[in-house]
Amino acid sequence: MTPHRIVTAPDLAPPVGFAHAVVAAPGSTVHLGGQTAQDSTGAIVGSGMAAQFDQAAGNVVLALEAAGSRAEHLVSFIIYVTDVAAYKAALPELGPLWRKHFGRHYPAVALLGVTQLFDDEAMIELVATAVIPAAEGAPDDRAG
Repeated sequence: MTPHRIVTAPDLAPPVGFAHAVVAAPGSTVHLGGQTAQDSTGAIVGSGMAAQFDQAAGNVVLALEAAGSRAEHLVSFIIYVTDVAAYKAALPELGPLWRKHFGRHYPAVALLGVTQLFDDEAMIELVATAVIPAAEGAPDDRAG
């Protein structure tokens, strides 16, 4: 499913919806800027956590595609939310939305609660890193 090696640490609780660690295959690293629920005009859309996640996740996929990457290339993912309780309450809706945009690929993920995001209406911001494997034509960033 992914060209990267997903690591599950045997002495940690089993991961659900994330990986303990990801060993990236050699290739080109793609660092994505934070994606919120902005539409193509820059306006924040969606009144709830799930709706904003849906838009922001779609924006992540568009940024990945623009860089020549895909969801299965994701190696790390940071979710910033202004309301952790609202995020937890929305989990039944968020799982299907994750799979809609990223399939069943779960990179190393962190969820962080913050007091505010740049756009006052934004409830969620997604920051991700992907590695396009050299085997898929990307140069190896580690080559000297």
